[in-house]
Amino acid sequence: MLHKLIIIMFAVSLLAGAHQATAQNMRNSNNGGAFHLLEATIADVHRAFESGQLTCRKLVELYLDRIEAYDRKGPNLTAVQTLNPDVIEIAEQMDEAYRSSGPIGPLHCIPTLVKDQVETSDMPTTYGSAVFEGFVPERDATIVTRLKEAGAIIIGKTTMGEFATSFMGSAFGVVRNPYDPTRNPSGSSAGTGAGIAANFAVLGVAEDTGGSVRGPAAVGNLVGLRPTLPLVSRFGMMPARPTTDTLGPITRTVRDTAIMLDVIAGYDPNDPITAYTVGNLPASYTTFLRENGLIGARIGVIREPMDRNAQPDSDDYKKVRTVIDEAIVALEELGAEVVDPVSIPDVQARIGKIHGANVYESEQAMDEYLEAHPNAPVKSVQEILLTGKVVPRRAVRLMANVGKTMDDPGYLSVLRNKEELRQLVLKIMADHDLDALVYATFDHPPAVIADDVMTNPEPEGATALGNNRRLSPALGFPALVLPAGFTPEGLPVGLEFLGRPFAEGTLLRLGYAYEQGTKHRKPPHTTPALQGEP
Repeated sequence: MLHKLIIIMFAVSLLAGAHQATAQNMRNSNNGGAFHLLEATIADVHRAFESGQLTCRKLVELYLDRIEAYDRKGPNLTAVQTLNPDVIEIAEQMDEAYRSSGPIGPLHCIPTLVKDQVETSDMPTTYGSAVFEGFVPERDATIVTRLKEAGAIIIGKTTMGEFATSFMGSAFGVVRNPYDPTRNPSGSSAGTGAGIAANFAVLGVAEDTGGSVRGPAAVGNLVGLRPTLPLVSRFGMMPARPTTDTLGPITRTVRDTAIMLDVIAGYDPNDPITAYTVGNLPASYTTFLRENGLIGARIGVIREPMDRNAQPDSDDYKKVRTVIDEAIVALEELGAEVVDPVSIPDVQARIGKIHGANVYESEQAMDEYLEAHPNAPVKSVQEILLTGKVVPRRAVRLMANVGKTMDDPGYLSVLRNKEELRQLVLKIMADHDLDALVYATFDHPPAVIADDVMTNPEPEGATALGNNRRLSPALGFPALVLPAGFTPEGLPVGLEFLGRPFAEGTLLRLGYAYEQGTKHRKPPHTTPALQGEP
């Protein structure tokens, strides 16, 4: 095993508490009024069920219509890899259950998109690669099991950067940003981000190794949470770097993120690192949601670019900076005490020595994962590369990991640098008495997708300039992205909140107050309501 941890393993149940919160979550929905599919929340859907305006089957059909209209047609977003062939039958079963005994759980019939890095026993799991075309695992990932038990309906699997990098893959081509389909949707959870932004479902499952929850959320005008590393089980997910891999929600509202986190967080004996969650979980993350949650909070602002490729003198940088400056003013107006700026000494170099230098985990982790699947078409990273099917950009990066192991002396340096940065950031937060740090997720708007993105190993526009996402995974600390507004061209800008380990509740409290006080979420103009859509 990759991690030899001496831990006390015992099971804790989150679903019981989450089920108890269902009635309260429904009461938090809008009172009265007709159901609108566009921008619908969990509470909106459940209110429509209660009032008889909607059935599960009808809801699923409405989302399938939107996918049909906008995913391979219209703006051609290419967000959905596979639709669940049984989704209508499942919806009808949920309608029958609702009529006989009420909602199944806190996510009763909530259409959910799942990144194709996560195993589903009833649909193919491709990891974004033609190498795994038609591969159906023999099990569900823990996160899928928990969602289903809570009543969620998995409407489909989303496209992803091949083997969890970027936004293109040999299984499907290129994902496009709903706010401007010529531009980068960020990755690797590109399909989940584009699908939730375009209203193809209510909830999305994403994965974050170096920024893949928060990047698509930031450029998709969405809420994205990268949890504290041990909070959510990774069992049934192809790893990339186990010491930074985690799964998290992408949604359109902070409340939906909190409700979803109640369902997916907690101990799983199949992923022993989650034992750290015991004693660190609230009864419900929704209890943190208060409109006055920023009053008295102390928030530090990081202004220094964390990406050496950022261009502070460029017009694009200045456009994003204007939006972020307005967001910081809003934090103050909503009651926060802002410490501006806060500096992390040598932050670019420190992150580079952790994220950029860690080539030691991937091959061993991926090989062990594949060996656990008797029906997998290949059993190693080397076999994957030898197929010749992987897009050049990903193939080059996979090749850099071949032959490296965690026994190499360089890996000790990565771990040492990681711990030094953790202590430094915790000290800075303690010295300034901070509840969170904030910064732009990206210092530049998403770039235009290059024509040769599928064939060139280093295409322009494949990597976002000004990428500040690496700090959270380098630390293993949680980070929450929220819509901060738009550039003059209508491109979304994300504001990222970073907290201490297991401080998801604090981040959700701050994020909810900011969201309610600013209301920056707006759906993309490329995917409007369809004719006849409620």
